[in-house]
Amino acid sequence: MELSIRREAAGMLTRSVSAHHVRAVLLAAERRGVATGPLLARAGLSPVLAEESLSHEWTPAQAPVVAESEARVPAEQFGQLVRMLWATLDDELIGLGGAPSKVGTFATMAHVVVHGSRDLREALRRAGAFYSLFPGGPRFRLVEPVAGLAWADGVDEARMEFDVSGYDDPLHFGAESTVLVAHRFAGWLVRRRIGLRRVEFVHPEPRHAREYALLYGAPCVFGAARTAAVFDRADLDEPVLRDAAALKVFLRRAPVDVLVGADYGSTATGRVRHLIGRSLPAGPVPTPEELADRLSVSPQTLRRQLAAEGTSYQRLRDQVRRDHALAELTGGRISIERLSRRLGFSEPSAFHRAFRRWTGETPRAYQARARARDPRGAPDPMPRTRDPWGAADPTPRTRDSWGAPESTPRATGQQP
Repeated sequence: MELSIRREAAGMLTRSVSAHHVRAVLLAAERRGVATGPLLARAGLSPVLAEESLSHEWTPAQAPVVAESEARVPAEQFGQLVRMLWATLDDELIGLGGAPSKVGTFATMAHVVVHGSRDLREALRRAGAFYSLFPGGPRFRLVEPVAGLAWADGVDEARMEFDVSGYDDPLHFGAESTVLVAHRFAGWLVRRRIGLRRVEFVHPEPRHAREYALLYGAPCVFGAARTAAVFDRADLDEPVLRDAAALKVFLRRAPVDVLVGADYGSTATGRVRHLIGRSLPAGPVPTPEELADRLSVSPQTLRRQLAAEGTSYQRLRDQVRRDHALAELTGGRISIERLSRRLGFSEPSAFHRAFRRWTGETPRAYQARARARDPRGAPDPMPRTRDPWGAADPTPRTRDSWGAPESTPRATGQQP
């Protein structure tokens, strides 16, 4: 009985949307002269949300807010509201982008990607190429390490980097949804969730930051140099498994299936990684027995499932700890001693040893280099190239995959 109630509660959470996101959408509509009351009524949502859309979101951060469990709306109703705003504004970015993205733009991009992309790498390149043709974006690029540089940082990770500098996005919904849609669409293409190592946002930590764990299932860095989704480089080799028929169903369900909490993976690895990640940094990492209980299997079964997928509890625990450590040190908001306690290490020296094993350097050295790479901080002594956004490239040792025309300037020696 208890287990069924717990599953039902989890299902309700993943099929609902934070009231904050409703208010963010309404604010975007109000700023463009749209009367939101009739739209709320047609979507079956309370008109009180329109009255609160400005006052609630602009109160001081320390002011009391509605409890998270109470401040949610059904996902279907939120999806209907967004679709009506698409039609009203003829803009899939509902006025948050630098210029309108006409309704049908995403569908056309998806057709271009599905027809002819062999793997996720090619699909993301095609998507970037498509959106580079439009002034409103969203603009993004795929960044992956140059082959052969085994000593470079992040050699086994890839990044989708997004240019949100032109967004009119005071509540950050445009940036949040752009990253979310790109991530969910990528997972849909390969028929499995792409596990994120971390998500980086240019904007500062918002009041609703707790919602990010549900949206992305990964550590989040705020105040970063660029907005990006970071994942395993090996995922780029996954074949595209969708066709035109599947795309038709996917588009019919948009935006509900991409804007609400998703299943965190059908594999034991994905579920365990997510549960461990949700426990940090607020509490201790669950034991194997606790994880097995939450997943309704025996510890022995869970161990066998992880082994069949080529991993183990210890390896996943270390990976999640590592990703949280990198996110926190990059953000620079916490001392190394406090971070070691948050991650469950008995003493800072144990954390230092583990971090050296993960990265080959000390936490303090990594933090210093992260600050040096940030263009808002100390100057980076390494030479930089220029990218098409006009900003200094903070990752000069990587090859990026733009969909930009071949006339775009490239750094000397950079491969097409």
